[in-house]
Amino acid sequence: MAQSKTSLTSRLDALFEFDREPVTEDKLHGPGKFIGLFAGEHVAATEFVIGPMFVIHGVAALDLFLGLLVGNLLAVLSWAFLVAPIAVRTRLTLYWYLRKICGPGVTFIYNIANAFLYCVLAGAMISVSSTAIGLAFKTPTPALTDVLPNSISWVVITLIVGGVVTMFAILGFDKVSKFSSVCSPWLFAIFIAGALALLPSLGQINSLSDFWHIAQTKIWNGVPTAGQEKYTFWHIAFFAWFANLAMHVGLSDMAVLRFAKNWKYGFYSAFGMFPGHFLAWVCSGIMVAAVAREMNPGAMAFTAAGFAGAVAVVIAGWTTSNPTMYRAGLALQVVTPNWSRWRITLIAGVVTTIVACFPVVFMRLLDFVALYGLLLMPVGAVVFAEHWLFPKLGLVQYRAEKFKMFINWPSLITWIGTLVIVFLLPIHMFFKWLPGYFIALVLYISLSYFSARKQPAKA
Repeated sequence: MAQSKTSLTSRLDALFEFDREPVTEDKLHGPGKFIGLFAGEHVAATEFVIGPMFVIHGVAALDLFLGLLVGNLLAVLSWAFLVAPIAVRTRLTLYWYLRKICGPGVTFIYNIANAFLYCVLAGAMISVSSTAIGLAFKTPTPALTDVLPNSISWVVITLIVGGVVTMFAILGFDKVSKFSSVCSPWLFAIFIAGALALLPSLGQINSLSDFWHIAQTKIWNGVPTAGQEKYTFWHIAFFAWFANLAMHVGLSDMAVLRFAKNWKYGFYSAFGMFPGHFLAWVCSGIMVAAVAREMNPGAMAFTAAGFAGAVAVVIAGWTTSNPTMYRAGLALQVVTPNWSRWRITLIAGVVTTIVACFPVVFMRLLDFVALYGLLLMPVGAVVFAEHWLFPKLGLVQYRAEKFKMFINWPSLITWIGTLVIVFLLPIHMFFKWLPGYFIALVLYISLSYFSARKQPAKA
């Protein structure tokens, strides 16, 4: 028994993912890996929640389509011009690159916060998968206002789904990307099939003008559900842009794009944005309108596409939570230097699965996504400034690493100060991050300049 345990541990330890060093040239991946990963992660379980939420918040049809077009284009450009070039130049995860810039103290705080937020996001996707599996066992799905689990069977199903997701995350980048590549085309087809199956229940459609009339009057009719805030073009555009703010503007996707052969692979994010964060959101909006706006992803997909729809919700949850939990494990690697990645990913999986048992994590998904991106955004600005702007401004890069600083105080003050300022701004949560990003850039450069004058670079 002891020998078998040792053998299993050795095999898991062999799942080396360049956790603390640059990826070598022989381990870089071609376009297919990234197309599959982006498509699988963004044609996923979140789409069964976010698309319906737009309907519930009463966005008008024209505002929805224009907002999604603009917002998703900005998201793709953010991946291509912000995170991908830094990832390819450094070949490091953000979590390890951050040590050079901010010091181990700030990096410790950041990675604990980042990993926990990743676990909550992955937990939301596990919860969505559980709504579909629960159909087979007649498990009641939590209501829109529920915070706590509503049954023992819900908890048991969620624990099982969480265990499967954790296993895939432990296997590493290659297995995660293969899983996504296989599943994403089928998931995309289910979204379209489900929407087409339920459209006739909303009215007869013989032309595009018929569809547009139904869209304006019965789906995105501009009337929010009682108690819900009304969304406009600006809400949709900004949400589509920052739905993955931590990944692109926040630079967390350095974890996956460090395996890319060149920075242009950032444009492959379009294979996730437009099928997932455009068409899938539209399709799921149609589906929820056809089931009387009831927020139950599993039941909604089952009504639309039968057993295949329910299975799609389960698989969609896995394709999202797998890479998310993978990133959480990498984040925690920096604060547990003596632990192998698989061990800390296992711990992250346990935390994620427990979080997933609480339905509030997916019932309030829009609010969480907004808060998640906002909390991590200032750190992305700090890294961007250090990497690109410091050399042009004549400021010394990587002072924390060169002078063995435990905390780079300008970075910590920038992070906390920016959040204080943006939370005080009298604007909607969806809009706070954009001025916050420029505030963080100016604040970090200014504080670093004055700090360097007080402590000049050593020879």
